Amino acid sequence: MVARPRSGYDRVPVHDPSRFRILVVDDDVDNQTYLRRLLNRHGYTDVATASGGGEVLDDIGRLDADLVLLDLHMPGRDGFDVLAELGQRLADNCFIPIVVLTSDPRPESRQRALQLGATDFLTRPFDHHELMARLRNLLDRRDVHRVLAEQVQLSESELRHAHAEMLVRLARAAEYRDDQTGRHTWRVGYLARLIAIEMSAERRFVDLLGLAARLHDVGKIGVPDRVLLKPGPLDPDEFAVMKQHTTIGARLLSGGHSPLTKLAETIALHHHEAWDGGGYPAGKSRDAIPLAGRIVAVADVFDALTHTRHYKDAWSIEDAIAEIRRQRGVKFDPDAVDAFDRVHANGGTTETAAPSDDQDEIARMAITASQPEPAKP
Repeated sequence: MVARPRSGYDRVPVHDPSRFRILVVDDDVDNQTYLRRLLNRHGYTDVATASGGGEVLDDIGRLDADLVLLDLHMPGRDGFDVLAELGQRLADNCFIPIVVLTSDPRPESRQRALQLGATDFLTRPFDHHELMARLRNLLDRRDVHRVLAEQVQLSESELRHAHAEMLVRLARAAEYRDDQTGRHTWRVGYLARLIAIEMSAERRFVDLLGLAARLHDVGKIGVPDRVLLKPGPLDPDEFAVMKQHTTIGARLLSGGHSPLTKLAETIALHHHEAWDGGGYPAGKSRDAIPLAGRIVAVADVFDALTHTRHYKDAWSIEDAIAEIRRQRGVKFDPDAVDAFDRVHANGGTTETAAPSDDQDEIARMAITASQPEPAKP
């Protein structure tokens, strides 16, 4: 017999009243005492109390309860206020059952409470056996909801990891075509991140940039070998083909929804634009070029100059730095060049500074992709 896949319901723990915290909100001390004793008698030993809606709403961000027993009519902020506020403030994936216990039998009160988000509604005097049965069912529902929410988070984490792995492999595929060491994109991402830090960019942007920059040349996948691997200078027609790697890369990455993929698309399209407008593909200039593209332009050229390629020998670090400085305000953003200078002064341009492990990079990408999208710098 074939075993059925394990479902979320299989992971729901056995009902244990001592695991749950129940909050009683009632201005009548006698009602509080009665409910506490009733709950204790049925094994619910973790019972907290509040004498009014104000106590709950003043500390709503730290509401620590698995279920709330709520009176409607209390001095100051009443049960309706609590229901309205909780409905607005609790996260969509947070299920905390709220059971209204009231002496108000009016249908309009019941309807209003349920419309505001009450899970159940009982009027006094109530049958305590019925109350305890309803509480147990609701707490079991909360357990199921919690387990399913954890499964969703796990599934999302697995998807982020798979997405990150795909991006790393894509970067690898592109760089191995014209970089025998397979390290160029690592170094560009690392150096771009350091430059962004020196430019006081927002931390979230810095982390994304260091990862997204790895995909700056992904469009080279679409460039023919006769052009990409030519051992000498390109003629005008060949250079026109080579320039297409920016738009090819942007198209490959277009339509992505994660901040990481969106930034990678921006970098792929803009890392050959020039500060003076003489770059490609669109001839943009100055601040019309996104900051990520301006930073990666510096990092990419420095790394290309200082490493051997099939069409050139490696330059010395001193000569490469002199060229970067010469292009300040021409090809490169002056602020990015100044930041690059500070990185170099701090030892950030040394070969040993770059990371090297794919699995570490995949993990970092997955973690970074799970965070909110940064504001555009």
